[in-house]
Amino acid sequence: MIEITSHHRDQMINITHLVARHISEQGYSNGVVVLFVRHTTAALTINENADPDVVTDLLATLDKKIPWQDNYRHAEGNSAAHLKSSLMGSSETVIVRKGQLQLGTWQGIYFCEFDGPRRRQVDLQWLPSAE
Repeated sequence: MIEITSHHRDQMINITHLVARHISEQGYSNGVVVLFVRHTTAALTINENADPDVVTDLLATLDKKIPWQDNYRHAEGNSAAHLKSSLMGSSETVIVRKGQLQLGTWQGIYFCEFDGPRRRQVDLQWLPSAE
């Protein structure tokens, strides 16, 4: 498990280095790592990690499409966070070869916070290769 602390209501946190460290510490070599977030107002995604404006644009577009206030019926007042989470998704799967995440040159793994700030967890499940 990876623990994450968000500092804003909406935030995308690059967790690639935390996943890579977990794989290294566990001594995983070849297989697949599945990441899963057990929070209904958070998500995971893989996207560009080179230009921080990509994250800014993603969050801004989600806010335009899913405004925080929009006559929602959910009593807790965080319906927008639930909607964003559902659109982004709760899991990611990444191939690992020789202990290295097989991500593209500009790809990073992001934890998406939509109801922060909070302390959150991402579960990791290792599936070793049959090779």
